[in-house]
Amino acid sequence: MEINRIRVVLAEQGKKNKLLAEQLYKIQSTVSQWCNNARQSSTDNLLKITEVLKVDKKELLNSTKNSVH
Repeated sequence: MEINRIRVVLAEQGKKNKLLAEQLYKIQSTVSQWCNNARQSSTDNLLKITEVLKVDKKELLNSTKNSVH
């Protein structure tokens, strides 16, 4: 299950995870794991990502609720 949409938002903005890593002072492999949903960022890092990408935190997260109709 993909919890975050970091990779999608980066693509929509035409940005690479390398740029995000540099702006967050993180190792590129860590940001890559976030983008691939192999690991999830901390809440603090998620808030920093929203500042760097200038998006609302809701845009970075997929709903984890099961939709039942």
